[in-house]
Amino acid sequence: MQISLLSNIVLLSIFAQTISTLPYIFERAVNDTTSLTPNTSTIQNQLGPLLSSGATLYFPGTPQFENATSRWSAYAEPNVAIVVEPAADQDVATTIVYANKHGIPFLAMNKGHGSTATLGRLENGIEIHIRALNNITINSDGTSATVGGGTYNQELITYLWNQGKASASGSCACVGLIGSALGGGMGRYQGFYGLLQDNILSADVVLADGTAVTVSENSYNDLYWGLRGAGHNFGIVTRFDLEIFDSPVSDWYFAQFVFTQDKLETFVTQVNAMMGNGTQREELMNYFVFAWNPAISTTDPIIVFTIFYVGTKAQAAPYTQPFLDLNPSFHNDSTVPYPSLASATGLGDDGFTCQHGYNRLQYPVGLLTYNVTNTRAIYELYKQQTVATPAFINSTAVFEGYSLQGVKSVPSDSTAYPHREDNILASILAVYSPDVSLDSTAISWARQMRDLIHSGEPGRNLNAYVNYAFGDETQEEVYGYEPWRLQRLQDLKRKYDPMGKFNYYEPIAV
Repeated sequence: MQISLLSNIVLLSIFAQTISTLPYIFERAVNDTTSLTPNTSTIQNQLGPLLSSGATLYFPGTPQFENATSRWSAYAEPNVAIVVEPAADQDVATTIVYANKHGIPFLAMNKGHGSTATLGRLENGIEIHIRALNNITINSDGTSATVGGGTYNQELITYLWNQGKASASGSCACVGLIGSALGGGMGRYQGFYGLLQDNILSADVVLADGTAVTVSENSYNDLYWGLRGAGHNFGIVTRFDLEIFDSPVSDWYFAQFVFTQDKLETFVTQVNAMMGNGTQREELMNYFVFAWNPAISTTDPIIVFTIFYVGTKAQAAPYTQPFLDLNPSFHNDSTVPYPSLASATGLGDDGFTCQHGYNRLQYPVGLLTYNVTNTRAIYELYKQQTVATPAFINSTAVFEGYSLQGVKSVPSDSTAYPHREDNILASILAVYSPDVSLDSTAISWARQMRDLIHSGEPGRNLNAYVNYAFGDETQEEVYGYEPWRLQRLQDLKRKYDPMGKFNYYEPIAV
């Protein structure tokens, strides 16, 4: 009963993105290839024989095509003419060479969670659906694993747990690993191990011309730097070696709370105290959302708060007790095997968070701490719009507070990821069934929410996590404000993707 109620509360969503009427968003880069509508029969006859025996082509109107092109956000979806599902790494290279020869744009996809509106720039393209490249092997040294580019979070977590191992990964069960890692890759073990990208030892990458290279500290080290934080711009990762560790524990403890709006100020003050301006213990992490649940209140949104702890209930008690003392409207806790944690807390493969088919427009803001007064204003604006537009009832404001020791121990200049100084990842996620008449309202409100969140820390630049970016952010907001960092990324773009073949996910402007 309790788990069921929380599942309904956490219905909503923790990760995402999207867009609408932007001045540049659907413009093609000057060096993009403009192609005619591909003839699928011709592609089948020409490309099919070049692929390995296990590779598959999917065509519009078939269930396989619909499944392969289904995305987590239905807003600004790429326009796909044909799907190639590689069975081997070489199939990716072969497809790119073919596409370039015939002037057809292409885009890699795994689980379809990328939702920035720049994806909508793909017209009549080939989708390279890498999902079948999902093998995982622990290497003989026991400290690394070779992971296929089509692997997703739950697969890796379960596989490693069964071997007594753990690694950095994302938090949401259904998100593809490498797509997350290319932009950073936040998750529950980052206090121990850093971001997912920080643990990539090497990667096999197919470049824009179809060349396959291995990227590491000792090979293409300039690309190794850029791949970790801005990697969507440079190639398709078919497999990678990931650092792994002996699992600290087998089971994780979690506690979930629901608070009504009258507790907001005291609640946020207590969260700030627990997080200690980014110094909370590596075993401890949390997130909270503003959401609606009529079972608790039909007049006001509620605050749903989750604490995760790498350890036991007794060890977590000093951090959970202050929130119990606030007399929550609802409380639930449990200790579960790590592979079950996502599903137990509303982030599993079968939960609303992972469902496809909704418009999901996300706008991220990096924070240092919570401004209590500002958080009240965010809550009120959230309530105002969701009451005014009932179609937005599944929308949510999300505040993620991961532990940070592993992230901040990595020098900021050692990878392209630019936001290591942030302690909190806040975002607004506008969720609604596809309806073009609502798009402009959703975008206007979500931008207003983003700006309001950002205003809580006067004088700070807006930091926008690329994996959540909507598509209207500046290059500096997404990729960093240091001139040297942007210059280095632009130089890499000119070197490895001079024709803009990978310009569909938050492209670096050159």
